Amino acid sequence: MTTSTIPRTRFSPAPTGSARHGVGFWAVAMAFLVAMAFSTVPTPLYPLYEVRDGFSTFMVTVVFAVYSVGVMVSLVLAGHVSDWVGRRRILVAALALELVAAVLFLSTAALPMLLVARFVTGLGVGMLTATATAHLHELHAAHRPGASAQRFEMVSTAANIGGLGLGPLVAGFLAQYVGAPLRVPYAVFVVLLVLVMAALALAPETVTEPADRPRYRPQRVSADHGDRAGYIAAAAAAFASFSVFGLFTSIAAGFVGHTLGHPSRALAGGIVFAVFGGAALAQTLTHRLTPRAKMTAGLLAEGAGFLTLVVGMHTVNLAAFLTGGVVAGVGAGLLFKAAVGRVVAMAAPARRSEALASLFLIAYVGLSVPAVAIGVATLSLTATAAMTWFAGLLLVLLSLVALLDRRSPGGR
Repeated sequence: MTTSTIPRTRFSPAPTGSARHGVGFWAVAMAFLVAMAFSTVPTPLYPLYEVRDGFSTFMVTVVFAVYSVGVMVSLVLAGHVSDWVGRRRILVAALALELVAAVLFLSTAALPMLLVARFVTGLGVGMLTATATAHLHELHAAHRPGASAQRFEMVSTAANIGGLGLGPLVAGFLAQYVGAPLRVPYAVFVVLLVLVMAALALAPETVTEPADRPRYRPQRVSADHGDRAGYIAAAAAAFASFSVFGLFTSIAAGFVGHTLGHPSRALAGGIVFAVFGGAALAQTLTHRLTPRAKMTAGLLAEGAGFLTLVVGMHTVNLAAFLTGGVVAGVGAGLLFKAAVGRVVAMAAPARRSEALASLFLIAYVGLSVPAVAIGVATLSLTATAAMTWFAGLLLVLLSLVALLDRRSPGGR
């Protein structure tokens, strides 16, 4: 499809700089945070499912893969639709899917329902990520015309990655200290999802539906957004960063309980929160760095952190595992922030959601494929050996990202 056939986004004529845009910005940010937190609620609970149903590490990665497939299907089918039907309409639909998933988790804990609930969760997240990011960018621009995009970048990536860390922290605490650990965390998020759905009424729409709605087409994955080398570098960075996030939202809790001998659900959730919290904090503190500096720091931190994590597994040292995880999370957070910022800057407004949807699609491939590969590897290797092989492949990938970034004029 040529550029001329892409629908042109038309922005609402609400008063620029109005207070309503500021309120809406934070309402969308909160909805983004809660939705992403809900998506990782099962992370510290997987070992409980393993004990109850006799799951293997491989089966945990299958459940996780079903979620990732839901995300990718949704990104392909609906991740870009808000460019012409409106941001808020898609956000409400995405949160409604998350709410359905929460109810499914509450209805029964059987494996078939767990798989369906995770798939529905993925559908909601796939609709939400690119749409919420684009909506936040437009609300920020309307509320603070002429201001830098730093607040948008900090809030959007913190809501995304910070939410991914908040879910395991809340679920781990509830599972450890409150009864019914496979039900109470989901009940809490039913309430939270309803509240943020209501809060979206405060957010003004930033896209006016065109008079002639274009013919629907699935999302295409394209690097044609003004800086091909820059887009490919951003996509590779997103893949690399989400491969680390996928590890910690799928099987890291099992490693902590089985390989390192610490079965506490609160500890597992706290470790995942520390990893994602490190990522969010790094994004907040590095807004003055150039795009190239963010990318370089992210590459170095992710590589060094993951090597330290593997050393912790070889030596059965929880402190080394945690330190490596946090440092790797810092690196992944910087890589992802650099990727999102670069894509938002290069994409035309009419194709911004499309460009972001493609980026998130590639990122979620990185979220699922490496985690599933590690799960398959554990059928014939120890968890430590599987992680060692993964560390080697990750270093190769990070080196490739560095080479791609050097070829991009946007990274200089």
